[in-house]
Amino acid sequence: MINSDNHSKIKIDAKDLQLLALLQDNGRMSVSELAQRVNLSDTPCIRRITKLQQAGYIRGYHARLNAQQLGFHVTVYALIKLQQNSAQAADNFESQVDGFLAVQECAVITGEYDYLLKIIAKDLGDYEHFVKHTLGGLAEIAAIDSTVVLKQRFSRWQLPL
Repeated sequence: MINSDNHSKIKIDAKDLQLLALLQDNGRMSVSELAQRVNLSDTPCIRRITKLQQAGYIRGYHARLNAQQLGFHVTVYALIKLQQNSAQAADNFESQVDGFLAVQECAVITGEYDYLLKIIAKDLGDYEHFVKHTLGGLAEIAAIDSTVVLKQRFSRWQLPL
């Protein structure tokens, strides 16, 4: 049995895993095609997909956009150290960072730093402006250590089902 955050526990079987694998590769695949690929009829296939959505295994359907083509040429990983190691400081930081669209990912980490952010920007000047006028303006931050990605070789978003 697999447990998903804040959702009811359900048993998923090999057919459910097949559906999840197919949907993560192509979220626009028709129910008929999905059903055919997992050897089900349409109605049981729809029921399984609905069950997986309600249980939280499927979080949504999205279009993956090409950041480079849309003018975002810089990716930066920023290590963040907070002024204090308190729940209130963490909550304040997280709620503020959640509102910054340039921050693509925010992870709580172990070690010398408290957070790892993945940030996109149009160019280095755009990133510098973001750090000086937005991120750096947060009172909770004691230090920011940035690493600029020179070349993205690959990025996986599919889970290894």
